[in-house]
Amino acid sequence: MIAAMKRRDFIALLGGAAAWPFATRAQQGERMRRIGVLMPGASDDPEFQARMTAFVQGLAQLGWIDGRNVRIDTRWGVADAGRIRKYAAELLALAPDVILTNSSAALAPLLQATRTVPIVFTTVVDPVGAGYVDSLAQPGGNATGFILFEYSTAAKWLELLKEIAPHVTRAAVLRDSAIAAGPGMFGVIQAAAPSLGVDLRVADVRDAREIERAITAFAQGSNSGMIVTGGPGAIFHRDLLIALAARHRLPAVYGARPFAVAGGLVSYGADAVDQLRRASGYVDRILKGEKPADLPVQAPTKYELVVNLKTAKALGLTVPDSLLARADEVIE
Repeated sequence: MIAAMKRRDFIALLGGAAAWPFATRAQQGERMRRIGVLMPGASDDPEFQARMTAFVQGLAQLGWIDGRNVRIDTRWGVADAGRIRKYAAELLALAPDVILTNSSAALAPLLQATRTVPIVFTTVVDPVGAGYVDSLAQPGGNATGFILFEYSTAAKWLELLKEIAPHVTRAAVLRDSAIAAGPGMFGVIQAAAPSLGVDLRVADVRDAREIERAITAFAQGSNSGMIVTGGPGAIFHRDLLIALAARHRLPAVYGARPFAVAGGLVSYGADAVDQLRRASGYVDRILKGEKPADLPVQAPTKYELVVNLKTAKALGLTVPDSLLARADEVIE
């Protein structure tokens, strides 16, 4: 796995273009194509390394080798909106044939800057509602890609929280208000809360100090739990979120597998790494002449339910057998 790769190997994988002499490129007899990649995370984050590796390997299987017949220019936004906007402009200035991007946080500034350069997106929740595409079947513009989940999935997080911690009557919902899906996900959870007997509080995930202050204040009440929705801010601050949940003994449900692997109690969401692998196929088709407007936006093919029994034990929770039986992965 990419997490086990040495950093220099990973850099070589992404930056291979620099290692090919110009003369060698010229001997290929084909035009060097250019792919821009705008990632909202950090380059040394194992989760984003895994996503990029899946994409690069997927391209290689389709005959696109970085440094041989394609050049991949990657920018890392580290969950900073200003930096992401800056890098969006930088990548467009390189005149790429296509841009791959990850999440609404990175897609939105790209579409604000261009409506002509082809864009393939991944891990976006509601591209139609946000105005990124006309429809899932016929995107209609210069962008297409892969949605992370339907909004209805957000209600599942609250159901899981009540299933693993029935005593919870208060839940903090951590979401990123800066991305289009943030308020939408909270709205779905809010609609499901009365039937489950849960009172909600909302907090943002863009700033570490704000996160710590909000969770610390919320945790003063009893029978409390936490839901962490998707977004680059949550992924970027996941170690802090998990540590705060442990410190305040808050049962928590997260929207992606990396949280449970890192010590979170339960996660449920689509396989983001698989989306990057599948995105290589769309990039290949665009490089061969197809248009994003004609490539339908695809839904997830796989959702993962991950339960961390070690964390459950630390919180004094007994995981129901019915939940364990449904889990795709159980971490002991």
